[in-house]
Amino acid sequence: MKKIAIFASGGGSNFKAIYEKIISWDIPAEICLVISNNPSCGAIDFAEQNSLPTFIVNKTRYPDSHSRDTILMQNLLKADIDLICLAGYMKMIPKNIVTHFENRVLNIHPALLPDFGGKGFYGMKVHEAVIQSNADESGATVHFVDAKYDHGPIVAQEKVNVSADDTADSLAQKVLAAEHRIYPKVVKAYCEDRIVWKNNQPRIEVAIEN
Repeated sequence: MKKIAIFASGGGSNFKAIYEKIISWDIPAEICLVISNNPSCGAIDFAEQNSLPTFIVNKTRYPDSHSRDTILMQNLLKADIDLICLAGYMKMIPKNIVTHFENRVLNIHPALLPDFGGKGFYGMKVHEAVIQSNADESGATVHFVDAKYDHGPIVAQEKVNVSADDTADSLAQKVLAAEHRIYPKVVKAYCEDRIVWKNNQPRIEVAIEN
């Protein structure tokens, strides 16, 4: 059974989607740590309500960046984490963690990367940019994390149509529903060792039913 750490800064709806699949025995894993830079966020509240270990790391508690990176790594190693899932985490992951957990850090992005990704593209800003571009589709992307924003090998994507009458708000709801479908599927595949690599690109093997 894989041990997962969740990183979240907001409400944590993707965290909740993954958690629901875990407690229903659909994903063979346990959430061993929930990390945030925001002690009052919904993700931390949800974790505490469900007796999940939490850890807050921010400039208020650890003013020095080296100290933050070190204490963060110490907590991940202490919990013996196998997989890190970013779920609306609004901080750059330290390079020492990206390096140590290479191809073991997943992120969900509310667009079809590489489009509408990178520094500054987050939350409603992504959906506003999609609407302004007159694109006819958007979606959600799950990818492994590297040292750049919204970069790294793409594991899976789910597309949604952008209608002529869509607003950023209505598109956000469509994409969020896609996120809640695709992210748990990728986490499940990882925990079942069904993500395989070919030509430096990951793909999900289809599960064989017993």
